[in-house]
Amino acid sequence: MWGEPMVGLILEGGGMRGAFTAGVLDCWMERGLYLQNVYGVSAGACQACSYLCHQPGRGLRVWTDYVHDPRFCSMQSLLKTGDLFGAELNYDLVPRKLDPLDNDVFIQSGARFTVVLTDVETGRPVYAPIRDMFDGIEAVRASASLPLISNMVEYRGRRYLDGGVSDSIPIRKAIADGFKKNVLVLTQAPGYRKAPNKALGLMKLKYKKYPKLVDAVARRHVMYNDTLDFIQAEQDAGRLFVLRPDETPEVGRIEKDPAKLKRLHDIGHAVAEREFDALTAFLDVP
Repeated sequence: MWGEPMVGLILEGGGMRGAFTAGVLDCWMERGLYLQNVYGVSAGACQACSYLCHQPGRGLRVWTDYVHDPRFCSMQSLLKTGDLFGAELNYDLVPRKLDPLDNDVFIQSGARFTVVLTDVETGRPVYAPIRDMFDGIEAVRASASLPLISNMVEYRGRRYLDGGVSDSIPIRKAIADGFKKNVLVLTQAPGYRKAPNKALGLMKLKYKKYPKLVDAVARRHVMYNDTLDFIQAEQDAGRLFVLRPDETPEVGRIEKDPAKLKRLHDIGHAVAEREFDALTAFLDVP
């Protein structure tokens, strides 16, 4: 079963809380539901790759199989390479060799994949279209490169960091692109509101040559919370379907416990299963 072609799917980031998103997407893949227009931010972009390549189970597997490998995520990696989440393992060895993405399936599907990046010079979001997973994997890496614990990523002549800095939940972008109905997967529970960044002082020191990036970090919580209000209005109007954890996840942005990741994945799967009939009804209504 394929989703309504004029529906957008937005996948929020949230680091390892993306295990919830992996569970949602695994449920959909098991049910044969593939939405064709996907916007991914940070960890949401990473999870979108497995979904768009039609590989159920992979989104969780590539985290739990390698979470204790120092090349995956460690202080050793940060000190050695400048990336807490090692770029070579996560964006080269795993997707190309160890647990390869089925790029042919993605290309043949005709799906539209947009990854959100933050331009470090302007502090503005850039919406990078991905037509080939391997050609666009550096954009996915850039979208998931968190400030302070990641190197800037050069992609097509510009330098980028975490897409969540400038547009954590690109619902307005999806609407601007013509999608009047959208589906959104969030990684925080109802009632969550983002607080100001506690590391803003460090940001100002590290990125003093990039004042617009620092400004974007400073106002991120305001933009995020405003977007939550906009999301509620879209839900109330019947134009947006939202899936999210019922309770605050026990998994943090950086999580090393495979059992916790599996539990959160299973929660996402259960939420998607519970809401599946309502979702398909939403997709079928003009």
